[in-house]
Amino acid sequence: MANNHFAINQIACFLFVISCCLPFQPLVDAKLGGFTIEIIHRDSQLSPFRNHSATVEDLSNGDALRSIARANHFHQSSLDTNKIQSTVTPTGGDYLMKLSIGIPPVEVLAVADTGSDLVWIQCEPCPQSECYPQDAPLFNPTKSSTYADLPCDDNLCNDLPSTSRDCSFWDNKCQYKYRYGDQSYTRGALATDTFTFVSTDGAAPFPNSVFGCGHNNGGTFDSRGSGVVGLGGGPLSLISQLGSQIEQKFSYCLLPRTMTSASKLKFGSDAILTGPEVVSTPFSSDSSGTFYYLTLESVSVEDKKITNNQLAAAADGGNIIIDSGTTLTLLESSFYDELETAVKEKIQLAPVDDPRGSYSLCYDRSSFENIPEVTLVFHFRGADVELKKLNLFRAISSDLSCFTMVPTNGGKSIYGNWAQINFQVEYDLAGKQVSFAPADCSQLGFKQSKTMILQCFPDAY
Repeated sequence: MANNHFAINQIACFLFVISCCLPFQPLVDAKLGGFTIEIIHRDSQLSPFRNHSATVEDLSNGDALRSIARANHFHQSSLDTNKIQSTVTPTGGDYLMKLSIGIPPVEVLAVADTGSDLVWIQCEPCPQSECYPQDAPLFNPTKSSTYADLPCDDNLCNDLPSTSRDCSFWDNKCQYKYRYGDQSYTRGALATDTFTFVSTDGAAPFPNSVFGCGHNNGGTFDSRGSGVVGLGGGPLSLISQLGSQIEQKFSYCLLPRTMTSASKLKFGSDAILTGPEVVSTPFSSDSSGTFYYLTLESVSVEDKKITNNQLAAAADGGNIIIDSGTTLTLLESSFYDELETAVKEKIQLAPVDDPRGSYSLCYDRSSFENIPEVTLVFHFRGADVELKKLNLFRAISSDLSCFTMVPTNGGKSIYGNWAQINFQVEYDLAGKQVSFAPADCSQLGFKQSKTMILQCFPDAY
């Protein structure tokens, strides 16, 4: 009887903790269907990362610099297998999301990154000299009833790249160490805890989720963020961990930068695209499994088709990374030059130099606004994706509109997020394909059904 009484008290305490920390939010069974969360762009009006004193010129230049640096880092990562496959800098990723970790749940704001795998946040203990300044309190694992360090011989520990894995032999704890392309770094314990995604319709807990509890972190991380959520294809990414619970599918629909609401990131059945306009192309991965490589066969500008000179090298390995964390589309230099020439021939206006040198092709906005739509189609293997003027040009100042594609100058080719605005983009890890469908992303709200709905903050602006 005493044991029963103890068990009842334990259950009551657990339910009390949940009810206090998630007021009026019932728990939702993740297996009922898909779920949808909100993501915001780092420069959105909704984002705590936004520098409100930054000009349009500052923001567009920052996008270009981050894009080029990211492409260069991806290139170096593929050349050196000893380097961790990850983003050039987590604060350089474009989208943010919220999730809660632990029981009771602690909300954290992190960069959502399709170019990396590990989920990690700053954790206590972390002396001031060993952690970057963070506005929100650091996660304290000792206060979570479901936190557990992983032992060195755990299979999940072995999922870390060998050069990013260590073992604390005195307590047999699995340790991780990641160094990013800009020399930012994070080190700590690989652990498990409960991830919870919350909305007004319910809270969806995912127990035993793997993440890095960072006790030594430094570099260019932003004080308003707590870490990174990896959405890559590797075994430790959030997508791989949720696995069969989300049918190994996720999708997003990115809003135009002029919108002040949030974009949507969907999982499971919510992510599935249907309809006559859906086109699909296979993806492949590198040795790490992180990046999503597509095969770009050619690009058409009106009736002129330009063949990708990297096609022969692609074989089954793909030749361009699709990445939500990179703003611009970066193409191999000679291929880009042919594309730019074709665009100039179509527009037939005198180009104007970008004074900062970040963009290769720009026009005076006063004359450019009156030109007709330019039909530009990316011909991926098995999928033709037609881009609109919105995807091709952006205002970088009050005077200039610039082409959102630039040459890589030796870095990796990347299909960036500006080209993906107002498209639903679905990643099917089981089927190894990416699908596209044009959409008005502002009209894609949350489902009001059995589907669980999660509110988070990845990218939107």
